[in-house]
Amino acid sequence: MDCFDLAIAGGGAAGLFGAAVAAGRGLSVLLLERNERCGKKIAITGKGRCNLTNTRDWGEFSEHIHPSPNFFKSAFFGMSNRATMAFFEQIGLPLTVERGQRVFPASMRAQDVTDVLLARLRQLGVSVCTGWRVVGASKVEYGACTPVFKVKAKSASGELRVFAARNLLITTGGLSYPATGSTGDGYVLAESFGHKIVPCFPSLTALVPLHYDTSLSGVSLKNVELSLYVNGNCVQTEFGEMDFTDDGIEGAAAIRLSRRAVAALGGKQKVFVSFDLKPALSCEQLRLRIRREAAADISIAKGGAAGLKALLKRLLPGALIAPFMRANKDLSYENLPERLKAWRFAIVSYVGYRRCVVTAGGVDLAGISPKTMGSKLVDGLYFAGEILNLDGDTGGYNLQIAFSTAALAAKSISGRG
Repeated sequence: MDCFDLAIAGGGAAGLFGAAVAAGRGLSVLLLERNERCGKKIAITGKGRCNLTNTRDWGEFSEHIHPSPNFFKSAFFGMSNRATMAFFEQIGLPLTVERGQRVFPASMRAQDVTDVLLARLRQLGVSVCTGWRVVGASKVEYGACTPVFKVKAKSASGELRVFAARNLLITTGGLSYPATGSTGDGYVLAESFGHKIVPCFPSLTALVPLHYDTSLSGVSLKNVELSLYVNGNCVQTEFGEMDFTDDGIEGAAAIRLSRRAVAALGGKQKVFVSFDLKPALSCEQLRLRIRREAAADISIAKGGAAGLKALLKRLLPGALIAPFMRANKDLSYENLPERLKAWRFAIVSYVGYRRCVVTAGGVDLAGISPKTMGSKLVDGLYFAGEILNLDGDTGGYNLQIAFSTAALAAKSISGRG
């Protein structure tokens, strides 16, 4: 039986990147992926464009990492966002920086990210085995009493194979988008080695309001301010774009609230989101505008439901008017400014793992060295990517977590001699 320097369980972003870094440093690498092809989740990130990273410096970048940015600091500086960009450009993937300092392939094709990584692995001689699901691993004596990992993998047809490696890196992802193969296999592996799992929950996902008005579906808003309230207290405010979809409230600004919202709902707390549809104007400025509009348009000046509707046509997108009026049955010219500044939606649920962006929770960071990504319990065992209890906001942060932690693990392994 051949013995590799490193076996990697999982061929997603962290697995592919870690394999490239490790093989580039001279290690013999085996990459095992349960799907028929690697990088299935990469292909759907960034709405098929793949937001690789974000160019913000550490001070700003760290504010978007949860729950422990300090744990991630060594990994980030070992493979920073700038270093990641340089890496991809050096292996043949031109990049572009878009609004919000988000980095994408210049082609805007997520598949190009996977393709360039796989091309690099072929160039480096990495053994990529797709269609093989890792179902178990253990550390045993091998050869001249050298401990190695025996990794058990099963094919779709049920065939079982055992591979040997001096080190094992687990990059099997979390639970988000299970259709891409993220079904929590890595948590079982981690627990088999004695690691604890912090309870998982969906993050960066759609929030479902009470009595959701489905006529809102398809409405997109820009430059709105969203505030999250838990038990009556404002705990987070975001500004930017949001969308009403068939599933509920989402879009960049909205899903940034979802991590705290989902956690609060899990704790049986009361949650609501307040929309400020006119964040650039105060209530008093809105009142002055209403007076001007009424003075200029007799249909508005007449008041009543017809007058309110005519006024709202001057203030809101057309598709939003009827749902807004239905949600505010006592709407009047007097309370309209406050309602525009605080349209409240009680949140009762959320979209689960089937299409959330990332899994919060995972392998407890207390059992992992932040300097190496190595297990504190089992020598030669490493973790990287979404399997960790480490996640980020939307905007390229989660893929950078995957790249940085995988690179640190690969470098640590190559330095073991």
